[in-house]
Amino acid sequence: MSETELEVLEMFNRIDAQVTKVTFNHFNHTTSPGNCLATITDPKNEYCMGDQIIVRLDMFDHLGNRKKHGGDFLRARIYSPELRAGASGRIEDFNNGTYNVNFTLFWEGSVKVSLMLFHSSEGASALWRARNENYQYIQFTGRFKNLTEYVHIECGFHINTTEHVCEYLDQRDGEFFYCMKPENVPCEAFIDLVAGFRQNTHLSDLEKELFHRSSIGAEIKKQFKIIQVSQCNRTTSHADQKCKIGMTSPLPSGYFLQNVWKPSFCTLPSTPILEQMNTCLQKKMIYLMGDSTVRQWFDYFANTMKTLKFFDLHEGRPHGTRLALDMDKNLGIQWKKHGHPFVTTNWYTVKNHQYMPREIDLVPGDEHTALVITFGLHFRFFPITLFLRRAINIRKAVQRLLVRSPDTKVILKLENTREKYPDVERFSDFHGYLHNKALSLIFQDMNVGIIDAWDMTTAYASYDVHPPIDVVANQVKMFLTYIC
Repeated sequence: MSETELEVLEMFNRIDAQVTKVTFNHFNHTTSPGNCLATITDPKNEYCMGDQIIVRLDMFDHLGNRKKHGGDFLRARIYSPELRAGASGRIEDFNNGTYNVNFTLFWEGSVKVSLMLFHSSEGASALWRARNENYQYIQFTGRFKNLTEYVHIECGFHINTTEHVCEYLDQRDGEFFYCMKPENVPCEAFIDLVAGFRQNTHLSDLEKELFHRSSIGAEIKKQFKIIQVSQCNRTTSHADQKCKIGMTSPLPSGYFLQNVWKPSFCTLPSTPILEQMNTCLQKKMIYLMGDSTVRQWFDYFANTMKTLKFFDLHEGRPHGTRLALDMDKNLGIQWKKHGHPFVTTNWYTVKNHQYMPREIDLVPGDEHTALVITFGLHFRFFPITLFLRRAINIRKAVQRLLVRSPDTKVILKLENTREKYPDVERFSDFHGYLHNKALSLIFQDMNVGIIDAWDMTTAYASYDVHPPIDVVANQVKMFLTYIC
């Protein structure tokens, strides 16, 4: 095994150890949100801004029996709708059916608590097992050009055939992709790709019972109501330092107040976003690499900075590379999708396809260059080893970049939450949660800026693969603060 494959295996084992493996023989023996209890461990008559509270969760099954293991996939949040405020909670799993949820009361007013069971431990265990069994959730179709005719053929990461295949391999990084070899057409004629969803499942009928719509994101019963928080002559404690690359992002990493993100470990300027853009982005080259959630950044820049002009790269279609320029500011912003897998029902070109580590290797880098990386949502349909290999290879590419150009600013945007109810086996946020766990380990101690999109979308209560404009704007503001 190569050094990379050994690291992939080691990382897989570390993530696997964090997933509770559970078997069950009846739905009634699984976690019931209606029977679980949430209590404040040390209730007070008065709460002040900055106080910490701990909510204890005791988990029970549908028969009222106390659960004896952990592994439930939970989401915790405090919020005040009238203040457009929200923050996530940090969850401790004691692996015995008991959890502590730690909240910081960042603002004064009436604070509500949301404690949601997204998947029981039995459901999370089933999703983990099913995901890692094979590559058969997605059907890729490749388009090959034979002079004036097109040939459509099956492609993917694993093709069960004894016929000839076209191999698209990256030997250095151990990346692989295949297409059936079209008759009388060279493998180099591969020009476009599209994806579709197979109807197969790796869940048993019993496991499917765990994922009925009403069971996903169900609120846990609370033994308390609204928490009243007073100022108590306090001001919210903020770190004195401006947000800088290399800082450790805690949990929670911040909170929303009036839909403005306030990090808990550093400060953001109060400068209006357009003014910050105009000042910060002089003489900058910004590379946005990844999926459509960072393409939202590109669109936000373009819609906010009216001086940006699109440069037509003749790729067309929704997922073609985008480039915007401001010649007066000597500013360029580019978005390019990451390499396989890119799962979309729209055809996209593979003529200029490269995996992200190779793209990073092409970035010259200097004090005027910033690179934003995000990936994960398109990897949820495949065994996690595919994601881990890519993440490790990206880390190595970033290390190479920072050796040759140490002044380059590198930002890692974590995966965000998405819709509650789509096909859970393929789309569940549980997969993204594990991705972010892995990234925190793989990029540990790296000199990169972290934008915790997961924490931000949890605090905001965003249930959309493409978060609302308020969330995007706050992510961009944090990015600008990191690089300037």
